Amino acid sequence: MKTFSVFAALVSLVVASHSEALASEDIIVQREAAERFATLPDGVRFPEGITANPKTEEIYVATFDFGPNNKLLRFKKNGQLVAQRDFGETPLLGIQFNPWDKKIYIANVGALVGKTSKIQRIPGDFEDTTPIEDVALIPSRGAPPKRDVGNPDGSQDTIFFGNNAPVPNGLTFDHRGNLYVSDSFQGAIFRINSAQKCDGSCEVVTVKHGALLATAGFPPFGANGIALSKDGSKLFIANTGDDRILRLDLKTGDLSVFAESIDGADGIAFHHGRLVVAANQGDVVLILNENGRVIAKLGDFLGIRGDGSPRGLLFPASIVIVDDTIFVTNLALPLTMTEGDETEEDVTKYTVSRIDIPKHLP
Repeated sequence: MKTFSVFAALVSLVVASHSEALASEDIIVQREAAERFATLPDGVRFPEGITANPKTEEIYVATFDFGPNNKLLRFKKNGQLVAQRDFGETPLLGIQFNPWDKKIYIANVGALVGKTSKIQRIPGDFEDTTPIEDVALIPSRGAPPKRDVGNPDGSQDTIFFGNNAPVPNGLTFDHRGNLYVSDSFQGAIFRINSAQKCDGSCEVVTVKHGALLATAGFPPFGANGIALSKDGSKLFIANTGDDRILRLDLKTGDLSVFAESIDGADGIAFHHGRLVVAANQGDVVLILNENGRVIAKLGDFLGIRGDGSPRGLLFPASIVIVDDTIFVTNLALPLTMTEGDETEEDVTKYTVSRIDIPKHLP
C-alpha cells in the first residue's frame, strides 16, 4: 500500500509538471471564439475602422467602400444601431475615440477618390445630420526611401517605392491628447499635437518616414494599425503587406521589427501588456506576449451563413477592446481581379464580431 502511494505521488508529480509545462508553452486556440455582435444596415458594406466610448460602451464603425454609401455607424453596447452619419463616396479607414473632447476622430481617405485625405471628427453622441469637423489635412511627403533586403546567400535586393497618395489609416492618442496617425501608402507616422484644439489647419508633424513603414507586399498597405506602450515611449505599428509588427522608439526614432509572419497584420491594441492583432489574411485574432510570440489564436472563418453574412471572422480589419472583450470588424473585401477566387465575393451582409479574451493566457 505504501509502495502504491509513493508511485501515485510520483505519477501525480510528473503529470503536474507536464501540465505546468503545457500551460506555459502551448498556444490557446479557440476557432469558434468569434460571435456576431452587430449587422450593418442593408446596402452598407465593408466595415473597417472601429472604436468605443469606454464609459457608455457604445461601439463606432466606419466603412471603406468605393461606392457612394460610406457611413460612420453608432451602436449601443447590445449591438443595436443608434445612428449613421453619411460620408458619401469618401472611404474611411481608422477611427478613434478621444476622451479629451469625447469626439470620434476619423481617417478620411479622400485621396483614393480624387479628393483630399484628412483627419475629421464628430461628437460621440452624433445623430444622422450632426456636422462633421475638419481637424487637419494629411501632407504629401513623397516616396519613402529605398529598402535593402539581405538574402541568405549573401546577396541583396533593393526595393524602390513609388510616390504614393496620402492614405491615413491607424489612429491613436497619447496621454497628452496628441494624435498619432499612420499612413499606409507614404510609409509614414504623423502626429497632430493637442488634436482637440485643432480647427482644420493644425500642423501635422512627421514622426517617421521610412522604408520599413512601406510595403511591396500584399495586401498593398504598409503602416496600418498603431498602439502605444503603457508608458507612451514606444509606438507599435502593423505593416500589413509585410506581415509584421514594428516597434518605434519615440525618443530615439529607432524603428525595429517586433514580430514576423503575422498574416496580414492590421488593427492592433494592448490588453494587460499583451498585443492583440487582427490578422486580416489569416481570418484570426492573435495575442502576442511581450517578446512578440503568439500565445493565443482566436476565431476563424467558418463559412457563409444563409443570410449572406460571414460566420466567425472574414478579413478581420480593426479591433477595439472594452474590458475583456475584443470587438472586430469583418471587412470582407475582395482584393483580387479574378472572379470567383475569394470567399469575400459571396458576402451580402456585413458584420462586427465580438470575442471574449481567455481568462488564463500563457
